[in-house]
Amino acid sequence: MTQAQLHAQDTGAMASPRRGVAGARQRSGHAGIGLLKSAGPMLSLLAMVAVFTSLTPNFLSGGNLQAILESAAVPAVVAIGMTFVLVQGSIDLSSEGVASLANILLSILIANSVTAHDLGAGAILVALAAGLAVGVLNGTLYAYLRMPSLIVTLAMWLITLGLAALLFPSRQPQLLDGGFVGLALHKHFGLSALVYLAVAFALFAFIVERRTKLGRIGFAIGADEALVRLAGVNVNLYKVSAFAICGSLTGLAGILTAAQIGVGNPLAGEGLLFPGIAACVIGGTLLSGGRGGVLHSLVGVLVLVTLRNGLVQTGTNPLLQKAIEGVVIVVAVAASTWHLRRKTRVVK
Repeated sequence: MTQAQLHAQDTGAMASPRRGVAGARQRSGHAGIGLLKSAGPMLSLLAMVAVFTSLTPNFLSGGNLQAILESAAVPAVVAIGMTFVLVQGSIDLSSEGVASLANILLSILIANSVTAHDLGAGAILVALAAGLAVGVLNGTLYAYLRMPSLIVTLAMWLITLGLAALLFPSRQPQLLDGGFVGLALHKHFGLSALVYLAVAFALFAFIVERRTKLGRIGFAIGADEALVRLAGVNVNLYKVSAFAICGSLTGLAGILTAAQIGVGNPLAGEGLLFPGIAACVIGGTLLSGGRGGVLHSLVGVLVLVTLRNGLVQTGTNPLLQKAIEGVVIVVAVAASTWHLRRKTRVVK
């Protein structure tokens, strides 16, 4: 072996451990960043609680914490449904219209002060079926007709709002079914049945997301749809299923809103779309799909609701509240997608 070869061998032997150490440090750094991104929303929530607790002593009172959970119940149901769509890289903008339609259908079919109908629990089933039907239609138009989900669901938002206004009777129906209205009025351990229902649906959705083929393939579609199609999977079926889940849960949100306000309102779903999508994004569910999940979205809901509650507790100007919420969302999106900026795509 020549002197040059010996020198090269020695140099490689010395460089190899260095490269190994550098690689280990790099992998450790990536792991630390990944952990920070995963725990970031929860850490933000805890930091927010600490800040508002220092500003107002009543923030951590039992009554205020109960108010936060009550306020989070309906947005949580919407966010759960939205998560199944977002992880596939799609979006559903029809939430407000679907919730309003479900609210009106329930209000005129259950015991009320305007119409003579009283289907009891059947009214709930009809309202849920309406949400399911809209979700299936959204998914079918998107998956099989190749229409952008943003355009399809935006149009469906307007259509369902129009149907809700068309079905609205001559005057606002007051709900007279004591058992149904009691879902929001009667408290158990300080919380209404709406909170327990939201928790139950969250647990069920988490099981579906993590333990079923529907959940796993949904993430795979968001990560690389072309690869999933090459594997022989019926991608369109899973897309329609995701929109069906979203439509059903949005319809449920309209039903729960009816129990909260006690009347039928063709604009009952107003204000549900923003917290639904924003909570998912803040929690770490990517708009481009493939990452996030139900638990992430629930943390995002708590971040939004806690932020609003804290700003009210501290007497912040309502207009400034909106600005602060907007800043929080922009920062959350930037933090969660900055490392993917070269490959992040617009939702399909």
